[in-house]
Parts: sequence; C-alpha cells; structure tokens
Amino acid sequence: MNLKELNAPNTTITFNRQQIESKVGNIYEAIVIIGKRAEQINTFIKNDLNQKLDEFASNSDSLDEVFENREQIEVSKYYERLPKPTLIAIQEWLDNDVYFRKTDA
Repeated sequence: MNLKELNAPNTTITFNRQQIESKVGNIYEAIVIIGKRAEQINTFIKNDLNQKLDEFASNSDSLDEVFENREQIEVSKYYERLPKPTLIAIQEWLDNDVYFRKTDA
C-alpha cells in the first residue's frame, strides 16, 4: 500500500448509500467488509509509523534531557494528516479495489 498515492478525502463526506451497497446488495454486509478493510489499513499504518519512529528512539532513559527532533515531528505530522482508515477503505470499496468472498457457513 502506497500512502502517498491515496485519493481518499481528508474530511468526512456523505457517500451515496446505493453506491456502497450495490456490490453485495446489503448495506450491513458492505459495512462489515469495509470495516474489516479499515482495520487492515489501520494496522498497516500503525506498524509503518512505529517502524519509522523506532529510528529516533534513544537508548538512554534520562529524563534530564528532552530533545526535539524535527524529523520525528515531521514524520508524526505526516501521519496525522493522512485520511482516516475508514475513509481510505470506503474509497477503495468504491474504486473496486477491495477483494472479498462469501463463505457458506
């Protein structure tokens, strides 16, 4: 997943309900699929952020010195400006980028 090429909106918008439920015929089923995809996206973003912030971790546990690292602040701001995982998942759903299958239970 490339976070730089997301075309999801940054703010909450109203989506067309018929467009969301058209692929499965049931709005609740579509919401469950989108929710599971949002959880996957959230996990990916969280792991990516933690990996980048680990580069700035210091090995000393000294409370005497607090360093402001500009690069760390920029990384944090970048991830704060990303669209929410739910909005990314909805956009992927509308763009037919989500693979799902129904299992008969």
